[in-house]
Amino acid sequence: MAYKPIKKSAAEAVLDGDIKGWQRILPFLGPAFIAAVAYIDPGNFATNITAGSQYGYLLLWVIAFSNLMAVLIQSLSAKLGIATGKNLPEIARENFSKKTSIFLWIQAELVIIATDLAEFIGAALGLYLLFNIPMLPAALITAIGSFAILELQRRGFRAFEAGISGMVLIVVLAFAFQTFLAQPNWGEVTLGMLTPHFEGVDSLLLATGILGATVMPHAIYLHSSLTQNRVIGRNDNEKRRIFRFEFIDIVIAMIIAGAINMSMLIIAAAVFHTQGLVVEDLDIAYNGLRDALGPMAAVSFGLGLLIAGLASSSVGTLAGDVVMQGFIQRRIPLYLRRAITMIPPLVIIASGVNATYALVLSQVILSFGIAFALIPLVMFTSKKDIMGSLVNHRITTILGWCVVVIVVALNIYLLWETLFA
Repeated sequence: MAYKPIKKSAAEAVLDGDIKGWQRILPFLGPAFIAAVAYIDPGNFATNITAGSQYGYLLLWVIAFSNLMAVLIQSLSAKLGIATGKNLPEIARENFSKKTSIFLWIQAELVIIATDLAEFIGAALGLYLLFNIPMLPAALITAIGSFAILELQRRGFRAFEAGISGMVLIVVLAFAFQTFLAQPNWGEVTLGMLTPHFEGVDSLLLATGILGATVMPHAIYLHSSLTQNRVIGRNDNEKRRIFRFEFIDIVIAMIIAGAINMSMLIIAAAVFHTQGLVVEDLDIAYNGLRDALGPMAAVSFGLGLLIAGLASSSVGTLAGDVVMQGFIQRRIPLYLRRAITMIPPLVIIASGVNATYALVLSQVILSFGIAFALIPLVMFTSKKDIMGSLVNHRITTILGWCVVVIVVALNIYLLWETLFA
C-alpha cells in the first residue's frame, strides 16, 4: 500500500529552510513508528518474559544489539523508498524474473499470515486475560477492533500514523508502570545491557530466539512503501536531507521499541527470576504479576498485550497490500484482505491450541521469510544505478551483509533446534 503524494507544505518549508530548530523533524515523523510496531508484537512477549524469568538480566544486551540491527535494516528500507519512489517489492519485480517475483510474493504472503497469527492471538489473549472472555469470542471482538483501526487509514496517512503512535504510547505507559512496580536492580540491569555473555547452551538458544525474531520481513517491505511517496525530494540534495530526517524518526521509534522489549525482560527478571520461577506462558505471567505486584500490574500487562496485538495486526494487513501490489501488480480491498487473513487464527483459536505455543510456532514460520526480504534489500541499496546519490557507503554495505549473515544463520539454528532437537 503506497501512500499517495500529500500536500507537503510543512515538509517543503523545512527543505526550503523556512522552519528552524527542533520543529523541522515534525513533518517527517511517523513512518518508523508504524514499522516499529512489528518489533513489539505479541510474538516477542513470550520470548522476552521467558528470557527474564530464566536468566534474569543476563540477555538484556541481546535486545540492545538487536535494536542496533533494526536501526540499520529499517534505515535501508526507508532509504530505498526515498531514493527510488518505489517500495522493495516493486524494485524486486523490476530486477527479478516473473517466476522469482511470484515466488517472493507467495512466501511473503505466508510470512504475513504467520505474523497475523501471532498478533491476532495476542490481542485475543489480552481480552481473555483482562475480561475473562473465552478465546473464540475474544477473537471475534479482536476482528471488529482491527477493522476499526483500518478505518483510520481511509482518513489519511496522518490519522493512521497518529492512531498507531497513540497505541504505542499506551504500551509504553503500561510497561513503564509495571517496571516501576517491579523495582528492578538497576545495577544489574546496566550490567546486563553492557556485558555480553551466556550461561550454557539454553541461554544461547534463547538469545537466538530474541535476535532471530527481531527482524520482521513485513516491516522491511512496509517501511519502503511508507517513505516512497510521503515526501518527494525534488533533487538529490533534498533526498539526502529527507533521509536524514527519516533516520531521526527511525532512531526514536527503535529506541521506544527496544525500551518496551527490555522492560518485558526486566519485569520478568525482577518478579519471577528472583523467586526461581521460569515462566513461558503469557497467562501464567499475567497471574504471576497479579500475585506479586497487584491487580493493576496484571491489567497493564493484559492491556499492553491487547493493544500491541491490535496495532501490529493492522500494520500486517497494510504490509500484505504492499507485497501483492509490488510483486504481482494486483490489489484487493484492505477490508477483504483483513477478512481473509482472519480465517487461520480463528480456526486455530477455535481448535483450542495453546495460545503461547501458537505464538512460538508463528515465529518459526517467520524465520523462513527473513532472508528473502533482507538479501534483496542490501543488494538493491548497494547499487548506484538504483539508489543514485543515496547508495550505501561501503561500510554500510559491509555492515548490512554482516547483519544478513548473522540473522539468517541464527534463524537457521533456531529452526533446527525447534523442529529437530
